[in-house]
Amino acid sequence: MKICLDTNAYSAIGKGNAAVTALVEEADEVIVPATVLGELVFGFLKGTRFAKNEAALNRFLAEDGISLQPATRDIAERYGYVKAALKAKGTPIPENDIWIAATALETGSRLVSFDTDFDHVGGLVRLAPQA
Repeated sequence: MKICLDTNAYSAIGKGNAAVTALVEEADEVIVPATVLGELVFGFLKGTRFAKNEAALNRFLAEDGISLQPATRDIAERYGYVKAALKAKGTPIPENDIWIAATALETGSRLVSFDTDFDHVGGLVRLAPQA
């Protein structure tokens, strides 16, 4: 199984969430969208443990089977389709979440997230582990 991590799923790993950790360990491939990386770095900068958090993230990204996914042309185009569909349905979600959803869809991944906004995205499979 291929999974894509939302920002809150990565954060849950750091907090010892066994359900998210198990999903990561069981996955054949783990995708971390560039958008998630940006959100994490922003969060680290707001806190007092930037170096510690950045080092932990770098170790995580260096693990086998885990990859950082840049925003490619295909992902950007998928973003446009997702945003248009959400607008047509009258169910907008935050911009960064649209990018994350587009990444999961384009890479054929299941999205690991606690955020129910993603449930408005057609075709997206969200895995919702226990908090």
